[in-house]
Amino acid sequence: MNIDLKYLYSLGNTILINEPLKMHTTIKVGGITPYYIIPKTKQIFINTLDYIIENKINFKIIGGGANLLINDDTLNFVVLSTEYLTGYSLNENILISEVGIPISRLSYIAMENSLSGLEFAVGIPGSLGGALFMNAGAYGGQMSDIVTEVEAYDIIERKTIILKKELLNFNYRKSIFQERRYISLSAKINLYKKDITNIKNKMKELSEKRWEKQPLEFPSAGSFFKRPKPDFYVGTTIEKLGLKGFSIGDAEVSNKHAGFIINKGNAKFEDIINLAEKIKKVVKEKYGEDLEIEPEIWW
Repeated sequence: MNIDLKYLYSLGNTILINEPLKMHTTIKVGGITPYYIIPKTKQIFINTLDYIIENKINFKIIGGGANLLINDDTLNFVVLSTEYLTGYSLNENILISEVGIPISRLSYIAMENSLSGLEFAVGIPGSLGGALFMNAGAYGGQMSDIVTEVEAYDIIERKTIILKKELLNFNYRKSIFQERRYISLSAKINLYKKDITNIKNKMKELSEKRWEKQPLEFPSAGSFFKRPKPDFYVGTTIEKLGLKGFSIGDAEVSNKHAGFIINKGNAKFEDIINLAEKIKKVVKEKYGEDLEIEPEIWW
């Protein structure tokens, strides 16, 4: 891989060589990338993207590493991290934030300013960028409810643009960012004023519910399958099929919530994929539904 590390460092990047990505994913699985690049500001991130695209270097973007499943093999792409892109500002009920900030942290920032609309995100792992990418949601709320525009980098035109809500193509666990032309940089979020006690109580309720029902004590990539249709509850279906606790290697269907595949200690990428395929096969045979894996997969 022909890459000028000296130049990238001079731009203002931290660079880790032969970095294991399992250190950066919530499921603790992932192979080694030759270069893990961490731009220190949004502009450095843009400048680094310019260099990488101009030099036709294969790359991926990582935020909080949630909702992500990565092959264990040595990888042929560099990884750019958004972890330093955490700046935000508030103007009355409008919250503008860079994409590297954890989405759960944003929910607390909103709460502390008596702003409602982000309570659903209180326990969602990962970054704002990942939440935009997947149109993340929980407990009746989702990103498409509150995002009004996104500042993005256009890979083809190699410039920053503003994408208004109607151009974001939000749908169930879908957004325009999955089409790979645009990379989100920051988002404008429209919230509304509400009594802080009510917001706190709602967030406490959702946090307790999440802890009671989800296997937060184990590494996972979050809810593993998308609903094939609104009234088809995947976790309940998997439980009815007797697959709770079923495992391949250290990859296991959670005994707490069958919609989660957890890493019991040393799960391999292949274990998780094989377990997912087993679940998909049984569900298809019994119910005729094709399950789609929710986490993004890097091969």
